[in-house]
Amino acid sequence: MEKLIINTKKEKELVDITDEINEIIKKNKFKEGLITLFLTHTTAALTTIDEDPGVDEDLFMALEKVVPKLNYHHPHNPEHMPSHILSSLIGTSLTLLVENGVLILGQWQLVVLVELDGPKERNIIISF
Repeated sequence: MEKLIINTKKEKELVDITDEINEIIKKNKFKEGLITLFLTHTTAALTTIDEDPGVDEDLFMALEKVVPKLNYHHPHNPEHMPSHILSSLIGTSLTLLVENGVLILGQWQLVVLVELDGPKERNIIISF
């Protein structure tokens, strides 16, 4: 297993981690099979997404409609409850295919960390 540490810079942002994942695959000489990424946080998520400009703004605009700011009952900090809900809906793990030592992705597809309550240090565990 490997750990990837990402320091996010904004409250909400998409962080492209595709190159970092491919570097870890290369470093471990992993040629073919499945890898699993697991994010050890409850106010961020992992997904794949298109790399076009503005996709981040569109995603966050849509997510605000899916999980609006309401009067939540979370005892610790109700204001970041939407981040917890979105993390659950988007997911904190990905299973990806590797062939010839690199991720198999679509032409425009990126692997991204979805920061929902930053900026923070985020840890991703990678299992081969």
